[in-house]
Amino acid sequence: MIDNARQRIVDSAWWTLRISFGLVPFLAGLDKFFNLLVDWPKYLATPFGRLIPMSPQGFMYVVGVIEMVAGMGVLLTRWTRPFAYVVAAWLTCIAINLIAGRWFDIAVRDLVMAASAVTLARLTSVVEVRSGAVARLHPAPATG
Repeated sequence: MIDNARQRIVDSAWWTLRISFGLVPFLAGLDKFFNLLVDWPKYLATPFGRLIPMSPQGFMYVVGVIEMVAGMGVLLTRWTRPFAYVVAAWLTCIAINLIAGRWFDIAVRDLVMAASAVTLARLTSVVEVRSGAVARLHPAPATG
């Protein structure tokens, strides 16, 4: 059983991760349509670019939709845990692409973010998510 002070720390860490892995993928995905943060197609490794049946920008549109869905799944649904694992897997795939494109520094950051998304998923098993409703995004009070 976790005492109240420790539960508040767990809840705070969980919220930090949940908001981060909800908003960041959503906003990065949205930016795939506008390229305001960066010219995203330049990060598609040439070997993978040859495999896809569309333009790099077209592929970034697909990537953007996946990222937005995953981010909102983490943030707005009761399925934070499985969506956090999806985000972790997605970030690992992005890192593999970045390694193939020789963007090693960014790949390392994405792998660290993937590990953090796994941490969110694991924490979710001890933080009960009451509802997917936006108005009730806070975790349920600890019972026991």
